[in-house]
Amino acid sequence: MPYLPGLIVAVLAYLLGSIPFGFLLVLAFRREDIRTKGSGNIGATNVVRSGAKGLGALTFLLDAVKGYAAVLAAGWILASMGPPPSLQNAQALAAIFAILGHMYPVWLRFKGGKGVATAFGVFLALSPVAALLGLAVFLIVFGVWRFVSLASIVSAIVFPIAALRLAHGQTTPLLTAVTVFIPLLVIVKHHQNITRLLKGTEYRFGKAKP
Repeated sequence: MPYLPGLIVAVLAYLLGSIPFGFLLVLAFRREDIRTKGSGNIGATNVVRSGAKGLGALTFLLDAVKGYAAVLAAGWILASMGPPPSLQNAQALAAIFAILGHMYPVWLRFKGGKGVATAFGVFLALSPVAALLGLAVFLIVFGVWRFVSLASIVSAIVFPIAALRLAHGQTTPLLTAVTVFIPLLVIVKHHQNITRLLKGTEYRFGKAKP
């Protein structure tokens, strides 16, 4: 990929990914800083836990849309600059920088969310069938055990397996690496949740707060 288009894709994807919708929505509609509520995370789950279910749903939707838009924008940028040397590489680059933007937004001192919704949006653009399968697994696990973190981790494990099998080897090395790396990054961002799950202290939706 030429240097200039690659740089533009990376910067645009990061900026899109770094829009902190959870923080902005709670600040605008409730005049509160979501970082002072619950887990302190700016993602949809913590917005819901703060008591704003509608804003939480909207946060998830917008976080997913920005990931999806980043991948689509990568193709548009390359197309506008002539025949792309590798659309898959451009999309992979956009995917990883959108996730990094969400997790480490410059506007919030690089303290962002865990990337679940944005990863879903990214993968919905890259591998829609695998993304929807991951969503189905998320809903099943959450429906049975009521742990958002557990559902997120399990779906992050399922997605790359499904995506790579469905691709039948028709992906570039970079896209393959990103398909595996992003779910791993999402799982790593849940390390505190994993510790609480193992200790039996993780918050379960529907359980009364102490």
